[in-house]
Amino acid sequence: MQTKIPCVIMRGGTSRGPFFNLADLPADTATRDAVLLAVMGSPHEIQVDGIGGANSVTSKVAMISKSERPGVDVDYLFAQVEINDSRVDTKPNCGNMLVAVGPFAIDLGLVPARDGETAVRIFNVNTQSHIEAIVQTPGGVVTYEGKASIDGVRGSAAPVGINFAGTIGSVTKKLLPTGKPLDVIEGIEVSCVDVAMPVMMARAEAFGKTGYETASEIDADKDLFKRMEAIRLKAGVLMGLGDVSKSVVPKMILLAKPRHGGLISSRFFVPYACHKAHPVTGTVCLTSACAIPGTLAHEIAGPQKIPQGIVEVEHPSGKIAIDLDADFTAGKQVLRRAALVRTARRIFEGLVHVPSHVWAGKL
Repeated sequence: MQTKIPCVIMRGGTSRGPFFNLADLPADTATRDAVLLAVMGSPHEIQVDGIGGANSVTSKVAMISKSERPGVDVDYLFAQVEINDSRVDTKPNCGNMLVAVGPFAIDLGLVPARDGETAVRIFNVNTQSHIEAIVQTPGGVVTYEGKASIDGVRGSAAPVGINFAGTIGSVTKKLLPTGKPLDVIEGIEVSCVDVAMPVMMARAEAFGKTGYETASEIDADKDLFKRMEAIRLKAGVLMGLGDVSKSVVPKMILLAKPRHGGLISSRFFVPYACHKAHPVTGTVCLTSACAIPGTLAHEIAGPQKIPQGIVEVEHPSGKIAIDLDADFTAGKQVLRRAALVRTARRIFEGLVHVPSHVWAGKL
């Protein structure tokens, strides 16, 4: 016997995964996690027994519910489902999957659509932060067709605006979780910053890389990942996150000078593979770090610059642009705007099947 669950597969930015009405999933967390593992086909290197895509950016789940919080339309709970492990991590947020939350919520009837465009007020349960999405709804219906394009996704689609203004200290509750803009771990200079996502940043050259390698070239260097993971684990302790050996946060970035007119060049890790493009939350954190005097990001981007307005981060597939309005000088912690334009697409809707004994909690 199998249990059927209503499901919509959506692309959000450069990520893809199943979207669920939270009410359609088990209320018990352990049972829900087991169901999500069964849905995605984990643990298995190609997730052959589920709908996961055998890549960190396609092994993600979004769970949406009508919010009871004042001034909020929907709650968004994100889960990163590990591919080769029986683990579901709900500590981080995913800004790319977030792009599809507004369209999904409107299509589901959780948010009434306006003619033209609809603002969806989202509360991210993982990081306890507020985000606003602007969805194109001509005639009161979500449209996925448009002329907006993003690097890392072919073709074009309707734009979705996302603003992360209220995301300082998303997990650690601190802009600089270690209390300093610069730390040294095992002889490597790092900067630990938490805006929208806790991230540890280091120079690519400190690990023997240029910072311009393709994602595939980086993924082939297994020794690199061992070195980075050892430092990431120590950074997790310094950032107050404890033992992060079974968590995907903090994420890690290798930085280099820009080559193609951007603010900075980035290779972002998720964390056991190099992102083929760049995560949205990672972009918010990195560009914010560029505005914090004393961080490696600020030094590499140009210590004479405090980025404001439209700034671009270079990544393996091109660039990602953000509209930034922040002030972290002289001890200030002001993030007035961190807005991006991304795209989303509804790919599939139907029923996903899981073994009934898993749904019943017989793990």
